[in-house]
Amino acid sequence: MEASGIEGRTFMQAISEKYSPENFPCRRGPGMGVVVVPSRQQVSPMKDRLNLPSVLVLHGCGISHAGDEGEIAAFCAHVVELDLSHNKLQDWHEISKIVSNIPNLEFLNLSSNKLCNAVLDPDCAKAFSRIRRLVLNNTQVSWDTVNTFTREMPELEELFLGLNKYTTVTPFPLPCSTLRLLHVTDNSLHEWNEVRKIGSMFPALDTLIMANNNLSSIKDSGEILRRLFPELRSINLHNSGLNQWEDIEKLNCLPKLEEVRIQGIPLLQAYTDAERRSLVIAHLPSVTSLNGSVVTTGEREDAERFFIRYHLDHSEEELPHRYHCLVTKYGKLAPLAEIDLRPRCHAKVEVRYEDKVQELSIRLDQTVAELKKQLRTVVQLSTSNMRLYYIDKGSAFGPDELKYSTRALHSYSMQDGDEILVVAKTK
Repeated sequence: MEASGIEGRTFMQAISEKYSPENFPCRRGPGMGVVVVPSRQQVSPMKDRLNLPSVLVLHGCGISHAGDEGEIAAFCAHVVELDLSHNKLQDWHEISKIVSNIPNLEFLNLSSNKLCNAVLDPDCAKAFSRIRRLVLNNTQVSWDTVNTFTREMPELEELFLGLNKYTTVTPFPLPCSTLRLLHVTDNSLHEWNEVRKIGSMFPALDTLIMANNNLSSIKDSGEILRRLFPELRSINLHNSGLNQWEDIEKLNCLPKLEEVRIQGIPLLQAYTDAERRSLVIAHLPSVTSLNGSVVTTGEREDAERFFIRYHLDHSEEELPHRYHCLVTKYGKLAPLAEIDLRPRCHAKVEVRYEDKVQELSIRLDQTVAELKKQLRTVVQLSTSNMRLYYIDKGSAFGPDELKYSTRALHSYSMQDGDEILVVAKTK
């Protein structure tokens, strides 16, 4: 048992409670069933160890310290992923006791533990050396702590630092050359100078996710961008503060960029959804995925042609560089003819009854029965004594009797100049 003065539960207590036989039914197969936690008097606890899943989720279990390290080593040798988010861990030494006894651990989530005041020394950080993916969202860990981790984690590939209230980035003395994905969403990195530091710190970065940072602009030249992010394939700038097309065009300087997510920026607010997508695609010729959707060859051609036509009325000084590139590719395109595909609301037709002819404007959304009511005063017949025939002036076929009283007139495709023949019913 742990000392009663320590608040919270141990890692092993949380495991025993969550994965007890009552809460986690026994199943056959390695790593699937559960047995009772062996007593300390057993000579070989590994023999009867708790067969936990290889992915342990201990979210919000009140864990504050490690507990018996021998039990952790006995029960967790096969664990590869561990979620310790929303617990009460505040000491890196206690966390290292857990991690150092899980030799196959590759993924560790420590989100929403209060680690802002915890001091991480290099010897303690060595316990994390085998981890490839580390999640430190909403922990308020300092950049110095992150630097200590990167020096002692030679296999680190993915790092999550969202919701940590960063306003600046503290550069590392030595770069981390293994990191492929960096997640820094929901911080307060407003200036490109801070992003520039990220490029220097993580030169092999493949994916940079920095949504909700209100980044104001991209101020580096193309040459500097190529040098800072030579491997960057995907970038997420959702809800940033970008407000100039020049910032979008600068993304073309990233030599391996293929995927862009860029919704919710001030620059695009004035456009329709279709215009936004087309204009961004046309600005970024190498991008194959925009906001999570694949950019097909056909969509790219349509977007680039739209881009040319969109700028036809702009002065030479206002034309972006991309416009001239696309004119070289497609030539100067004429505006598309505007075709109104909305259904017609009215038609002017000739109403014939006996030897009388009268031009009349009729509503095409009304029914045959409603048309008869309109014609009562014109032909002086009751609706029950009226037969109507539609004559299409552009058709070689004969009159078409309007015999279905509930049918709408627009379904007959009536046009201006057509005729309505009224015939009195014979008794």
